[in-house]
Amino acid sequence: MNDLLNLGGRIAGLIGLLLCSIAVIWRLLGNYYLIGFDLGTLLQAGTSAIVVGCFLLLLGQAERR
Repeated sequence: MNDLLNLGGRIAGLIGLLLCSIAVIWRLLGNYYLIGFDLGTLLQAGTSAIVVGCFLLLLGQAERR
């Protein structure tokens, strides 16, 4: 179970980091939308994925003890 929580946390964190990076880079290029989504929405989704990843990693640490 610990390995699954840690793996899920890492994957969610990487996806969140990727979404945030894409949103920031695309906004710096002067665009407001990407594939019909507002870049603020993508940034919030990325931030949420990072928070979920942190939560899963925290649960994995708590399960070890």
